[in-house]
Order: sequence, then C-alpha cells, then structure tokens
Amino acid sequence: MTAPTPSADRAVAVTGLGMITPAGVGREATWQGVLRGESTAAHDPELKELSSGAFSCRIPPFAPGEGRIGGGKAWRMSRFTQLAVLAAREAVADAGLDPKSWDGARVAVVIGSGLAGAAHLEEQTVRMHQAGPDFVSPVLIPMLISNMAAGEVALDLTAHGPSLATETACASGASALVVARDLLLSGACDIAVAGGTEAAISPVVTTGFQRMGALSGRNDAPVAASRPFAADRDGFVISEGAAILVLERAADAKARGRSGYALLAGTGASSDAHHPTAPAPGGTVAETALRLAVADAGLDVADVDHVNAHGTSTPLNDSTEAELIGRVLPHGPSVTSAKGVLGHSLGAAGAIEAALTALTIHHGTVPPTANLTPQNLEFPLNCVTGEPSHQEVRAAASHSFGFGGHNVVLVLRAV
Repeated sequence: MTAPTPSADRAVAVTGLGMITPAGVGREATWQGVLRGESTAAHDPELKELSSGAFSCRIPPFAPGEGRIGGGKAWRMSRFTQLAVLAAREAVADAGLDPKSWDGARVAVVIGSGLAGAAHLEEQTVRMHQAGPDFVSPVLIPMLISNMAAGEVALDLTAHGPSLATETACASGASALVVARDLLLSGACDIAVAGGTEAAISPVVTTGFQRMGALSGRNDAPVAASRPFAADRDGFVISEGAAILVLERAADAKARGRSGYALLAGTGASSDAHHPTAPAPGGTVAETALRLAVADAGLDVADVDHVNAHGTSTPLNDSTEAELIGRVLPHGPSVTSAKGVLGHSLGAAGAIEAALTALTIHHGTVPPTANLTPQNLEFPLNCVTGEPSHQEVRAAASHSFGFGGHNVVLVLRAV
C-alpha cells in the first residue's frame, strides 16, 4: 500500500467473532456456508398467506432456549435477544476472554437491531384480540424494546461498561461497530462486544416489505430469488441472524498474545437526507461515508482491494451502489454480496458482513455472490461468482445502507 499506516494508538483489532445465520449456527458454519455460495432461501409456512414473497432465509433449526441460554432466562427474551446472547458468547470465547475474570467495568456492549421485537409484538397483539388482555405476556415490553439485546448481553457477560443500542435500520449492526470503536479510542472501555441481531420474519413485517415492493416475487423459485447485481433481480429475501465482534485496541490484544482476524481501521457515516426509503441518486452522499472511512484508515481509495457490498438484490439499491463503486473505486476491487446466500437480515446485516469481511482478510478468500454469473451481471463490477476467489486482501470496505438515508462504511485492514 502507498498510504501511511494508522497510528498505533488508533488501531482496533477484531479479536473474536460469533455468528448465527441461515448458513449455519456458529462462526465456522456460517463461513463455510457462505463460501459454498448456495442460497438458503425456502418457502416459509408462516408466510403462506402472502401473494408473493412467501419465502425467507431462516436459521437452521436449533434450540436457543434452556439448553443454550440456561438459568431459566430464555423465557423472558425475544428471539433477536437470544441470538445476540449466543453470538456474543461465541465471540468472547473465540477472543480467548473469560467474563469470570475480566474487569467488567471496562467492557462495553453495543448492539444494533432494526425491528427488534416486532415479531413478538405482532404475536401478542393477536393474542390480546383473540383471548383478552389477561393473556398478554407480562414480559412483552422487555421482549419488544430494541435495547434489550445489549442489556441482556451485558447481563450475561457481567459487562458493566457502557451498554448501548443503535438503530439505523439496515445499517444498525454496522453503526454499532462505529460506536464501539469510538468508545475504545476514547478510552471509555478496554473491550467492546458489538454487532447486530434481527429476528423479524413475521406475516405483518414481511407483508409490509412486500407491499412497498422491496421483496422478490419469485415464489416459484425462492432459492434463485436473491441475486445481487444481476440484471433480472427483483427484490430481496427477508432473513434473520446475528453477528457479534469483540473489539480491542490492537496494543492491548497484542499484549495478551492476540493479533486478531483484522483491524477495524476506519469508519465513515453520512445521511442522504433525500427520501425515507430510496437512496440518493448515484450514491453521491454514500460516497462521503466511503471516503471518510478510507481516510480514517490512513488509506487512499486505490488501496481498497475488496468491497463487501450492501448488495440487497433490489433494483434501485444495487444500481446505486454499483455506480458508487465504479466511480470511487475504478481500479476494480473484488466485490461480493453475502445476501445472495443469507438473504437480507436487516439490522443484523452490517455486523454479519463486517464479520465476513474480517474472515475474508484473515483467510485470503472472497466468497462468491449466489445466483450471479458473469452473463447476468448488469454492471461493470469485478464481482466474484461461482467459486470463492483466493486473494490477498490488504484493505476492504464493508457497505451498509438503511432506510432513512443512513450510510455506514467500515474499512478493515490486514493485521
């Protein structure tokens, strides 16, 4: 690279990863599933009443309740919170940390979610109308509110530092990592447990996306529905999942013998202020977030080897993002979108994709974009298709864009 290395006191290492996604339960299962490049979408019995978009990407069956959460705690948690707790446990263990021995006052938790307990609210609303108020759950509110994932993770890990929730729609998980890095660099904590979680696949929520024209209508072939950057894409596939990353100042990690998967070297954010749900034309304001993140990492845009794209498979998002990449990164870095495999997990997506980007750097392997071929690629992008691409990735940008005009870009570097 030609650009200077960030100063040592601003280097933040990703030392632990935890993931639960439709590709698999756990970090390694998810990574291997994404490398296979096979869509996880399938018809969803809970969505059978929908005229189109009656399919989803669900996490493979597993028991997130008493067998994993333990201590009689699962009953009070919505699914989005349960996923966050389990992913956080995996991430902390992966980092070689033990909550029983750390200084909890120096551990922060920051977790984003787009719709939080919306699916539970929908269920409880039906129960109230059918059976009356006495049958509404007494823990409806803690199961609903978006901060409870962070709260329960902090409780589970005995983390007494700042505990925060971010809400920037589909950029929420990425925003959590921005805030967590800022907390580390400000000295407010020594360890940050951060990421995103979402479990909002429900009839009403999915219908809402379907009614606004955001979902794919390929009811006859769900497995082929999510096709980022393809000329015949027609919408996203709703999904669920969680990813938690453990962040530490690189010097602190090194002192305990950990180099980490990658460095979270730079972050950038901007607001389109253009439309409630549509991106600003050409990605002109998202460009600001990308350039800020690259500069924060001490790099030039020409140093970006790889882009983990937001890549939702919607006509407008993909064309806008492709224009952004082509304009700002004309040297042709490799591009992939995990949403071809995983679907769109909304507020969890940015964290899942950041974790995958860290693994891409660590392994020198770029996963392919499912359902995309060179023949149906609409844009002049260097998209990885078919098989994983083995590539030394020294610096990568992970894009996240959310309703409300939220743009968040993370730049990760090799350790």
